[in-house]
Amino acid sequence: MSKTWTAPDGQPRCHWCSATPEYLAYHDEEWGQPVADDRRLFEKLSLEGFQSGLSWRTILAKRENFRAAFHGFDFDRVARYTLRDVERLLGDAGIVRHRGKIEAVINNAQRARELVQAEGSLAAFIWRYEPDPKTQGAPQTRSTSPESVALSKELKKRGWKFVGPTTVYAFMQAMGLLNDHVEDCAVRARVAKARKAFRPPL
Repeated sequence: MSKTWTAPDGQPRCHWCSATPEYLAYHDEEWGQPVADDRRLFEKLSLEGFQSGLSWRTILAKRENFRAAFHGFDFDRVARYTLRDVERLLGDAGIVRHRGKIEAVINNAQRARELVQAEGSLAAFIWRYEPDPKTQGAPQTRSTSPESVALSKELKKRGWKFVGPTTVYAFMQAMGLLNDHVEDCAVRARVAKARKAFRPPL
């Protein structure tokens, strides 16, 4: 199967974004763009956890509902959630109502606050695991990497949940820690330019 798909504008894109119209905008405007904002990084890790066992299409369709339900993924606020909040979220039909995943986000918000206190920011910590492009290999040929395994291991050591190596690798792809757009994708060069201009936080 071809790794690219001809989009409505006549330009090739990564084949996965042909699955549903919502994917095209996400692919073109977000996926692979480097992110240094702590709240966005926490949101994406949380949503990747919710995706476990489901499709990204399901999560993307509910993303605005998730943002509303979790107060914009403000981890300082989410860290203070109580059992009442858990029950509120379990009653929210606009999100994925999975107690374990909901409780994991609250736990991870608490761990995120600890990590910021220890490391300065989530972004500074996470970008230390940026893969060396020279060792990346062909785009979209793996579901984990040595870096995603290492980051997953460290997060788990610090008490995070739903952060396995595959989940973390998908997070790294989306947040621009690597450029995993296929070689012929029209967006690959744009992401490469953004990554070149990006300065990882210290």
